Amino acid sequence: MSKQPTVYILSDSVGETAELVIKAGLSQFNNGSFKISRVPYVEDKGTISEYLQIAKEKKAMIGFTLVDPELRNYLNGQAKELGVEALDIMGPTIEAMERFFGTEPHLQPGLVHKLDEDYFKRVEAIEFAVKYDDGRDPRGIARADIVLVGVSRTSKTPLSQYLANKRIKVANVPIVPEVDPPEELFEVAKDKCIGLRISPEKLNEIRKERLKALGLGNQATYATIKRINQELEFFDKVVDKIGCDVIDVSNKAVEETANIILQMIKNKAENK
Repeated sequence: MSKQPTVYILSDSVGETAELVIKAGLSQFNNGSFKISRVPYVEDKGTISEYLQIAKEKKAMIGFTLVDPELRNYLNGQAKELGVEALDIMGPTIEAMERFFGTEPHLQPGLVHKLDEDYFKRVEAIEFAVKYDDGRDPRGIARADIVLVGVSRTSKTPLSQYLANKRIKVANVPIVPEVDPPEELFEVAKDKCIGLRISPEKLNEIRKERLKALGLGNQATYATIKRINQELEFFDKVVDKIGCDVIDVSNKAVEETANIILQMIKNKAENK
């Protein structure tokens, strides 16, 4: 078996439940090293056959959550014929509950999430954070609940993802002296933007560690105090022009900064 096993997850919904179960199981093997590939919204036998063949060729495993008994039985049967290991995650649970309750299941994919509006808001916020990460698309600035502004290595992306899990849509914009900030940044309400300030010494330390992790020398311009001071001076000019609140993240964990932002959001909502 390869050092990094592959598992294809087939689901008639998004596949989140199956992925959680598969990850929990795989953590007990192979030092937790594995590759997972989700195949969501499976509704036909053709897709099942296609991925069974792929799994056979790549000597991969399949984990699946299909509530339709016909599709479930088809996958189990074909997997057995092809010699592909397939883990039916939902089937035995539904069958046991059917026996216990003495009633037939609804057989509607994704019901657990249809009943949970917060789930959809969280997924939407996470997708938003990915789409508008690192200034990829300035249109996200106007659409965001919060816009994070800061130089490189001030935890903009981790903060965006953390807040997204709290159902907050976050765009983040990197500040680089050689690049003019997008005009959209100066057009939105200033209370939507939050600057992330960091001390030169802390940023120097972080960037040196980053370069070391990448196998590069720590004397690169990116990590020099001269360059860092230049970036921070430009950052100060930008946030002063915006007129937004600024948080010093020098000695704060992502969770601490996120909690400060959440409290700021709460206070603004209460004062409206």
